[in-house]
Amino acid sequence: MHSANHWGGSLEIYNGTESTTDDDKSRNMEWDKAALQPQHHHLDETQQSWLLYPQETKKKKYVDLGCVACSHKALKWTLYAFVFALLVIALPTIVVKTLPKHNSQPPPPDNYTLALRKALLFFNAQKSGKLHKNNGIPWRGDSGLQDGNGTDFSKAGLVGGYYDAGDNTKFHFPMAFAMTMLSWSVIEYRQKYEAIGEYQHTRDLIRWGTDYLLLTFNSSASKIDKIYCQVGGSRNGSRLPDDHYCWQRPEDMDYPRPTQVVNSGADLAGEMAAALAAASIVFRDNEAYSKKLVRGAETVYAFARDGGRRRAYSSGNDYIQPYYNSSGYYDEYIWGATWLYYATGNISYIRLATEPGFSRHSKALLSISDLSVLSWDNKLPAAMLLLTRYRIFLNPGYPYEEMLHSYHKKTELNMCSYFQQFNVFNWTKGGMIQLNHGRPQPLQYVANAAFLASLYVDYLNATRIPGFNCGPRFISLDLLRSFATSQINYILGDNPMKMSYVVGYGTKFPRHIHHRGASTPSDNTRYSCTGGWKWRDSSKPNPHNITGAMVGGPDRFDRFRDVRTNYNFTEPTLAGNAGLVAALASLTSSGGIGIDKNSIFSAVPPLYPPNPPPPPAWKP
Repeated sequence: MHSANHWGGSLEIYNGTESTTDDDKSRNMEWDKAALQPQHHHLDETQQSWLLYPQETKKKKYVDLGCVACSHKALKWTLYAFVFALLVIALPTIVVKTLPKHNSQPPPPDNYTLALRKALLFFNAQKSGKLHKNNGIPWRGDSGLQDGNGTDFSKAGLVGGYYDAGDNTKFHFPMAFAMTMLSWSVIEYRQKYEAIGEYQHTRDLIRWGTDYLLLTFNSSASKIDKIYCQVGGSRNGSRLPDDHYCWQRPEDMDYPRPTQVVNSGADLAGEMAAALAAASIVFRDNEAYSKKLVRGAETVYAFARDGGRRRAYSSGNDYIQPYYNSSGYYDEYIWGATWLYYATGNISYIRLATEPGFSRHSKALLSISDLSVLSWDNKLPAAMLLLTRYRIFLNPGYPYEEMLHSYHKKTELNMCSYFQQFNVFNWTKGGMIQLNHGRPQPLQYVANAAFLASLYVDYLNATRIPGFNCGPRFISLDLLRSFATSQINYILGDNPMKMSYVVGYGTKFPRHIHHRGASTPSDNTRYSCTGGWKWRDSSKPNPHNITGAMVGGPDRFDRFRDVRTNYNFTEPTLAGNAGLVAALASLTSSGGIGIDKNSIFSAVPPLYPPNPPPPPAWKP
């Protein structure tokens, strides 16, 4: 039997036994005494409703998820968001993943890239010697295989190298300059050459030249007494069969090809040292060949510095003077020493490159406009820019700072001279700067200046310098880059003739190139020395386009005559095309913008002594 007070009293369970323990007594005493009294209450309506109807439970506003409680509304919108994400994001992703994959197409190459690829092919067309099967010029074959017979340096004689222009002469002085320029552009813009798939091709072209230059002197010796400086050629006005009197394909040459040798020639030797040293940086991944190039560069530079051999290589030579006469050799002293320093890290070369006497004798710091024009004969603006690079990025300080600062300021003045408003050079109405004062074959100088200007912009961009001053006027980098692009655009067709001066680029370009190989048909006929004259004098276009060749260019009135016999307009040159390649590489956007800042300095030792090692740990 259960006894309980349902309304306010305690509920006891009686088991028939009275609690007599103290604990039970005290427990009973703790109850509310009022609750122990019998009570009778009338239930009000609310209380009755509790008894008569089931109790309603209040709906909860929150959902208990165990570790988190959230509202119904939040949970609902969370579920909606999840479903939305599944439909909009996950489902398309799954579909894309399951579809067959297609490689994304790279952006189309810009105009400078297209022109660069063609300009490099010109060097393939100019090769002499035993050609590789993949040379890429179907109308060219082996030639000059007897060149240099009787030379005492190697069994190969003087086989190989490049023909200089539209004739079949190998002039070693401009050939070496061309190899230096190609190497310089690869060192600065390797990523661009790689991006357009021309890196290995350009290296092959450089090696074709440097392998040949190593044949022109005893490159295995530490001291030499002569250099072979030319193969073939002619005297002005000669009526004897030679490279100028005859009009024959290189493959058909049957006339004597004399070899010129010099026992003094600081200019030639200095340029050859620059070419070999620069190429050694390009080929640093081939340690044996790079060391061979460095050894050759040091040997030939020692020849240049020999006190008894300090004269121009062309002096008194009728085979050279009318064509590639050198005006001096102190610019090659600075140029060659700078490249040798970068190639070897030997501090004696940077001391020579910053020698005040070289600056004084070369007139590097004088206000002579012609000395701001880079060419196969004048390396001063390039050498000073290369040393400015050293100052900008490494800042060696004393004892080189004074000369480096002077060269830096002169480099800026050279850049200022390229602007029309400063009236240093005349300009054609069509927009070409006349760096050679209106004389023939201007484009080689234009291309070189465009390269230097574009490269200097990249140097300053790499150091976050926004520009430079030309007197009181600030010149932004955009203005200098615009100069470079305007001149290259002129060459590529933005000119009054609306003609590209690079063969094979665009739809309108010269068709009567002054070039023996390109103008003579490949008809299995061997034309004699004078038998080829009919192709020289023909009014028909060349049967072969010598793709990538940059011709001499227009006159000072922007006029151009596409006539084969007028070589001032239509003849290309090795040195001219090297400058064009360098300029195009600097301007193309393929592979990104900017230079490789550090590769050129990889052999340069630390400028300051390293910090001493920490002392050994103290031991008790």
